[in-house]
Amino acid sequence: MLAKLVSYMQYEFVQNAVIVCVLVALCSSLLGVTLVLKRFSFIGDGLSHVAFGAMAIAAVMNLTNDMYLVLPITIVAAVLLLSSGQHAKVKGDAAVAVISVTALAFGYLLMNVFSSSSNLSGDVCTTLFGSTSILTLDPKEVRLCIALAIIVVLAFVVLYNRIFAVTFDETFAKATGTNTGAYNLLIAVVIAVIIVLAMKLVGSLLITALVIFPALSSMRLCRSFKSVTCVAAGMSVVGAAVGLCVSILFGTPVGSTIVAADSVIFAFSCVLGRVLGRA
Repeated sequence: MLAKLVSYMQYEFVQNAVIVCVLVALCSSLLGVTLVLKRFSFIGDGLSHVAFGAMAIAAVMNLTNDMYLVLPITIVAAVLLLSSGQHAKVKGDAAVAVISVTALAFGYLLMNVFSSSSNLSGDVCTTLFGSTSILTLDPKEVRLCIALAIIVVLAFVVLYNRIFAVTFDETFAKATGTNTGAYNLLIAVVIAVIIVLAMKLVGSLLITALVIFPALSSMRLCRSFKSVTCVAAGMSVVGAAVGLCVSILFGTPVGSTIVAADSVIFAFSCVLGRVLGRA
């Protein structure tokens, strides 16, 4: 089996899939910790549905590269959700639910009414749950993914202290002169980028698991923000790589297999955390 996997790795399309898979997993885990601690876990699910609606519009318009439409729409939705403030009439989880359900419904409606595809059910299922399209990435998509991943990681590293302050005590950070609005805006934009990157990997319905599972797993073992973030990044990369390899070897759905690997890591972390007395 190992020899079979090594033989697969000689192909360029498999190498591209592994690169994108690892980068997406790494980026997802970095902001996943912040989302969990700020109680924004559900936002990933809502934005993934917005991305699905945008992809439906791109499909109807027959765009060759849907990312140029999906990314701006998802960023705008993320900014609206995270910066609506206390003056919004619909706030919190209710706002996420409204946007999520509306985007999902209109996206599916548009695909049914205007799509010329002969396999509409297959297209919808692929978008929602991911597919082997991760194995058919063209060089432009790979380069774009690498560039966006580098930007996300650099932004997180350079602004780590500010993100830490905004995550744990936004009121205190604002009182000390930190522009919390700008950093919340940055977090919103980065989350949107991660959601769009992860669409091809695990599908719109499974993105939340890719963002949240590594953070929850590392929190069972670590106590400081830095250690939680580092361990979450490692767990996310391992889970994504193992899931992709299993999917290639046994022909299972890529997205579902990666999420299953992450859930196994989470269960193991819970058990290990109890053994170590850190539950």
